[in-house]
Amino acid sequence: MPKLIDCVCAVSFDLDGTLIDTAPDLGAAANMMLIMLGGRALPDDGIPPLIGAGVDEFVKRVLRQSGVTADGRTQETAATLFRNLYGQRVFQRSRVYPNVIMTLHTLRAAGLTLCCVTNKERKFAQPLLELAGISGYFAAVLCPQRPEDRKPSASLLYSACRQAEVEPMDMLVVGDSRADIQAAHAAGCRVVAVDYGYHRDLPLEDLRPDAIVSNMRDIMELSVRPRSGTRALRAIP
Repeated sequence: MPKLIDCVCAVSFDLDGTLIDTAPDLGAAANMMLIMLGGRALPDDGIPPLIGAGVDEFVKRVLRQSGVTADGRTQETAATLFRNLYGQRVFQRSRVYPNVIMTLHTLRAAGLTLCCVTNKERKFAQPLLELAGISGYFAAVLCPQRPEDRKPSASLLYSACRQAEVEPMDMLVVGDSRADIQAAHAAGCRVVAVDYGYHRDLPLEDLRPDAIVSNMRDIMELSVRPRSGTRALRAIP
């Protein structure tokens, strides 16, 4: 069977939990926010399951987990505090996952167009990629401008396909979460899940990605598998 990478023209990568382990800095900012609001700090291993769906949802989950009773105004204050604190430390303790840089280099050298598609706000995503030293690998970085554009919506993936000038069937999505897999299915892209990210201990197999890997470099060796009729490829709407 041919290799999957040889059957696509572009690859879209999620950011948090896929390219970079951002939980340490997200957690540090969240705990500083909680302390300022009189809440209790959360343990490091309590942060990854809360990540996803953007800052506002992350802050709501953090407040709930910490036991802070928050009305709308408190949540708004907390989100503002978090944004200010996190913006000062997006890549202090965060780290690029093993073999990510090597994989990005190999894929780009092979002529594939690479995109980063993330639910993270652009004011955090772009500096994070730059400080991590990997921004130059991506032809485009796509972040939601509206809540309804966030994954699992296919909106950002369709935009990535347009910018890469490929149809969804020619783009591979690499991500770590339910939202990544569902967005890829909705768009008609192939999708590979990494099992080391922030998937909240969900059984990734149940979400039916095309493959699951434990190391980014493993996507280079995956073979193409037939696709079921329930996941038909489609053109960009």
